[in-house]
Order: sequence, then structure tokens, then C-alpha cells
Amino acid sequence: MQDTSKQYDAVIDTCKSLFIKKMSDYGSAWRILRLPSLTDQIFIKAQRIRGLQQNEVQKVDEGQESEFIGIINYCIMALIQLDKGVVEQPDMSTEEATALYTEKAAITKQLMENKNHDYGEAWREMRVSSLTDLILQKLLRVKQIEDNKGKTLVSEGIDANYQDMINYSIFALILLDKN
Repeated sequence: MQDTSKQYDAVIDTCKSLFIKKMSDYGSAWRILRLPSLTDQIFIKAQRIRGLQQNEVQKVDEGQESEFIGIINYCIMALIQLDKGVVEQPDMSTEEATALYTEKAAITKQLMENKNHDYGEAWREMRVSSLTDLILQKLLRVKQIEDNKGKTLVSEGIDANYQDMINYSIFALILLDKN
């Protein structure tokens, strides 16, 4: 488990570094995105990963890794939007966005550690393609919850699905790094 914690932190550090650089380039323009727009961005990235896994020919010179990083960052943006709400104009400094990013990543890591304890790191025996499919399944669930105006009868909410997608993406990046 200690190995997993260090690997997890290394992935988050890479993702957060890119997030901060993009905040420097674009500011907090992402703050205007409604949740369905963020969900669709994540869906596009997951679909591209699935295409890369299935197709023999790749026409854009970016691999799965950058797409999984994108999924992680968009999911964290979505978690921030869930708490802060959508705005009409960018309103967040890099410092505030980074602090919120760190907070959401820490909460999501705690969830991973709890589940990882109970499941005995079963993800280490999974295929990256299976993690991709699980992310796509979670996205379809989120879209349905969004279509239901956020209401669920017995299921976990949107935030838990975003957190699971973050954790599946981190697991995929750890597994890809081993190959």
C-alpha cells in the first residue's frame, strides 16, 4: 500500500503541474463550464483512449497517458465546480485553484486508500483497457444522473463517480508506467 501511495502522489504531482501551467496560460476560463460540458470533455478523452487501445494506426502523436492526465484534471475541475458552482466569467486565481485542486485530490486519495484496503489492490491485476471501460461506464452513469437533474434513488452521486474516474485513471497511469 505504501508503494501505491507514493505512485499515486507522483501521478497527482504530474497532473497538478500541468493544471498550474494551463492556469498560467488560460486563467480560470474552465470556471464557465457547466458539469455536462466537463463530463463531455472527459467522455471525449475516454473515447480516444479506447480508440487508441483498439486501433492499430494512431494519427495524432499523443498517447493514452496524456488523455488519462486530462481525465484526472477535468474530473478535479468538475469536483470544484460541484462545490463552487458555475460562473459567467473566470474568477479564480492560480493560487486558489491550486489549493482547491490539492484539497479534491487529497479527498479522492483517501477514498482510494479506503477502497484499496478493502479490495486488496485488485486493480494491479486489471488490464488498462478494463479501467478504460470502467471510466466509460462511470461517464454514462454521470450523464444519466445529469439527465435526471442530479437525482438518484439508491446510487452514489456525481461526485463519487468523478472520484472513481480519477482513481481509475491514476491506476491506469501506474500500470502503463510499469510496461
